[in-house]
Order: sequence, then C-alpha cells, then structure tokens
Amino acid sequence: MAAPRESVSLLFKLYCLAVMTLMAAAYTIALRYTRTSDKELYFSTTAVCITEVIKLLLSVGILAKETGSLGRFKASLTENVLGSPKELMKLSVPSLVYAVQNNMAFLALSNLDAAVYQVTYQLKIPCTALCTVLMLNRTLSKLQWISVFMLCGGVTLVQWKPAQATKIVVEQNPLLGFGAIAIAVLCSGFAVLASVGGLYTSVVVKYTDNIMKGFSAAAAIVLSTIASVMLFGLQITLTFALGTLLVCVSIYLYGLPRQDTTSIQQGETASKERVIGV
Repeated sequence: MAAPRESVSLLFKLYCLAVMTLMAAAYTIALRYTRTSDKELYFSTTAVCITEVIKLLLSVGILAKETGSLGRFKASLTENVLGSPKELMKLSVPSLVYAVQNNMAFLALSNLDAAVYQVTYQLKIPCTALCTVLMLNRTLSKLQWISVFMLCGGVTLVQWKPAQATKIVVEQNPLLGFGAIAIAVLCSGFAVLASVGGLYTSVVVKYTDNIMKGFSAAAAIVLSTIASVMLFGLQITLTFALGTLLVCVSIYLYGLPRQDTTSIQQGETASKERVIGV
C-alpha cells in the first residue's frame, strides 16, 4: 500500500511548481546563450563537474539539517556511505549515466535552439515508459499509450522543419544536436536529474501530482519558446507550433491518474455471485 501523500497548502504546491518551471526554462536558456557566444567556450565537462559538486553540497546540507546534530550526521554518513560499499558501487552506474546525459545536453544546446531542445527532450517520457514496461514489467493505460504516440508525433513535426534563430551566428549542426538529445533521452530512461532542479523535482514528486508536474513541463516549454523568440530571434513555423502543442497535450494526458478498477471488478464479481445464488 502506497504511503499517503503529505498534506500541504496549495500556495506551497504552486511555489514548488513555479520554481521548478522557471529553473527548467532558465537552465535551458542560459546554457543555450553561453554555448552560442562568440567568445571562447568553456569546457562542458567542467560545468558538469561543478554541477555535481553543487548537488553534493546541497544534499549534504539537507542531510545535516534532517539529522539535527553532528553525531547523528556522522553516523548517517558512516552507515549509508562507508558502511554500504555494495550500494555505493551500484550508485556509480546512474552516476555515469547522469554524467553522459548532462554532457549530451551541452552538446545538443550548442547545435539546437532552446525551444527545439526543450520540446525534443520530452522524448524522455516515452523512453522512460518503455523502460518501465520492459525492465519493471509495468503496464500503461490506453490513454498513456496514446499520449506517448502523440508526443512522438509532435516531436517529429518539430524536427520536420525546425524553427530557425536569426540572431545566432555560430556554426551549428542540427543532426549532431538531435543525436546528442537521443543519447540524453536514452540516459534519462534510467534517471532524470539535473543539479538543483533535480532536488526541486523530488520535492514536487512528494507534495504534488502528475497533472501539476505535466503542467510545469508544458509551461517550461512555453517560457523557453518565448525567451528564444526574444533573445535569439527564433522564427516560429507552423509545424513547430503544431508539434509543440501536441507535445504539451500529450504530457498532460500522460500524467492523468489511471482509473482504479479494483473496486469495479470486485463489485462486478459480487453481482455475478448474487445472480448465481439467486
């Protein structure tokens, strides 16, 4: 039986979603801006390393606050890190996946506009869905399968005639950018996490529902598109607009709660038994 969701105020839920949406959009726009500058580029590996260091410091800080004392903090680290070498080795696998995924994000945003990247990167949803079906033997509802195919169709439209940014003067390779996104999407099939945004995502998962998270993802796409038009001179095409709309709708549909059929099936069984008894 799943643990009950903690009750929090609507204002706090909106705060969490607003911060996650703004961070998702700002992360993409800022990364795109720095990767298309005419100045000397920084090493993406260095940025990824700094990101992980920030994530580590934040996680340690949260753990220290939760434990409440230096003694319990040390005991927790000893038990869960030093005292669990096998579990620590298992964590090295997703850590490697994260590193590849984040580096591919830098490569993709060096060759694709932020809005195109934001929409295409939503392929992580069907990729994750397939991983859960194939690796965890879970099932998807008909509506979720429909939303998965709708999302793939939307991304296809976006990539069919990609929107062009008129204010970007650096040389780009869209095919290389799409390939980088493909690798990042495959990595996100195992895990989706990005620095502080990942920590906020965990908060949203704890205190909100899939519908609100879907709304946040769609809002981040819209914000990235608006910022791309203003900062990079993105020219919106009809196929891009239709594809983006399909992706946003599919995200919402995929996050809709599945109908609990247990009580319905039990009611039908009881009715049949009564009929037979009569």
